[in-house]
Amino acid sequence: MSSALGSAVIRRSEEVAAAQTEGRAVVALETTILTHGMPYPANVETALEVEHLLRAAGAVPATVAIIAGEPRAGLSQAEIEALGRQAGVLKASRRDLAVVVAQGLHGATTVSGTMALAARAGIEVFVTGGLGGVHRGATHSLDISADLTELARTPVAVVCAGVKSILDIGLTLEVLETYGVPVLGYGTSRFPAFYTADSGFGVSARVDSPEAAAEIIFAQRALGLGGVVVANPIPAAEALAGEAIEAEIQASVAEAEGQGVRGRDLTPWLLADLNRRTAGRSLKANIALIRHNAQVGGAIAVALTQLTATRALHV
Repeated sequence: MSSALGSAVIRRSEEVAAAQTEGRAVVALETTILTHGMPYPANVETALEVEHLLRAAGAVPATVAIIAGEPRAGLSQAEIEALGRQAGVLKASRRDLAVVVAQGLHGATTVSGTMALAARAGIEVFVTGGLGGVHRGATHSLDISADLTELARTPVAVVCAGVKSILDIGLTLEVLETYGVPVLGYGTSRFPAFYTADSGFGVSARVDSPEAAAEIIFAQRALGLGGVVVANPIPAAEALAGEAIEAEIQASVAEAEGQGVRGRDLTPWLLADLNRRTAGRSLKANIALIRHNAQVGGAIAVALTQLTATRALHV
């Protein structure tokens, strides 16, 4: 089955389209969490809860995916359930979008794929768990996530719990600096490391409220620059012990290398292996940080929408 060739139009759900027409806040969500990030049914339950939390914060969720070759911003509960159950859905980064569209396939969007489609749909804030980045051993493998280049060129603010702890965080931050991407610590001067609140590295600026974050995102847009990272640390009560999780990560990375796991398969493999090694504690932490990101991201999106409307009145 082939989709409408070269379809460049993102089909927005009625809820998303109405919110944009009325000037209300909209927040993009990725779908690899459904297909590659968590097991069923936790994946579907978490996705639906995140949508609920965004609505509670005053924002409209726009879960992004490609369904039968059609780029979509805003899915129904039935569509989320179907994606969460279905095996073999392609993990779609920016590189894969045209292939998935042209061949009429289903695609679950990564951070870079979600950003690219969200920007085309006019959505400026995106909530996820953690960014991709520079993989450990990248000096030999050159395994660097497309998320970083997407942030350099696409004007979308990404609310996340830092980058996944399985990555080389120091090198990831160096690449973001090279690409000119602001890294904002939300309520912190330290860059979080997904399962823990402090990676040992700093951020480029600290913000302590949704309004402060919105001001910087607004200025970034006005200057015609790229994306912004809003690094929101996992709540202390849900964080894992840094040394313990690092030991498990190192063991998991070594096992993946021994089994020849690499490329797009590496991150989901590592997340699943960590969940096994930690007896489910890493999955519990993952769910907690995504919930927290949704609450913060929804508030930032509302503040940005209000700021945009206020500034427009004074033009």
